[in-house]
Amino acid sequence: MMRASDESPRMFESDFIDFFSRTPWWSVPLLWIPATLAFFAVGMVRGTDLLVALGLWAVGFVAWTLTEYSLHRTLFHWVPDTSWGERFHFFLHGVHHKWVFDRYRLVMPPAVSLGLAVVFGGLFRLTMGPIWMWPFFSGFVFGYCVYDCMHYLQHHSRIKWKWFLRLKAHHMSHHHNKKYQELRFGVSTRVWDYVFGTVEPKAAGPQAAGREQAERA
Repeated sequence: MMRASDESPRMFESDFIDFFSRTPWWSVPLLWIPATLAFFAVGMVRGTDLLVALGLWAVGFVAWTLTEYSLHRTLFHWVPDTSWGERFHFFLHGVHHKWVFDRYRLVMPPAVSLGLAVVFGGLFRLTMGPIWMWPFFSGFVFGYCVYDCMHYLQHHSRIKWKWFLRLKAHHMSHHHNKKYQELRFGVSTRVWDYVFGTVEPKAAGPQAAGREQAERA
């Protein structure tokens, strides 16, 4: 099931490493839904008012959607100008664009997500303190869980809900239409693409259009 196949090609020579380069989608909610409940409970036990905790949770969820958009737009599409740049980009995100139908390389491996959770959790503790950080972190992690599951469903489900089909079309255009390869970075929401103007290519101004006509002439 998790070994190399036509659908999920080999990335590494080592069978052991290559096996762990694949992650089933269900591992994400299995690991992180209990974690989000535990993080929220910690915040409550430490004395956070329920309404405050719910507000922090909602803000954390929104913060994830912005983080998702920002990482996809910057780090995931960054190719360092070094001898290892192309390889770095391939392992980080390029593999998904090359093997877009590989169902086992659509969600983040647990070892990576756990490491990032430690980093983000530490950052939130420093900036928000040891009490309020927990409900915020709960919403943030739940947002990540929604993102990874949504990403899988967009590639490997036949859900017919209109809102989902619009979101799926938004993401699939990023994959399959050259016009949008550096646009439409949102996966779980389209909001930030609209906020930052990355839904459609910017229209060429009069001067740019004049230069294009001159070049064609």
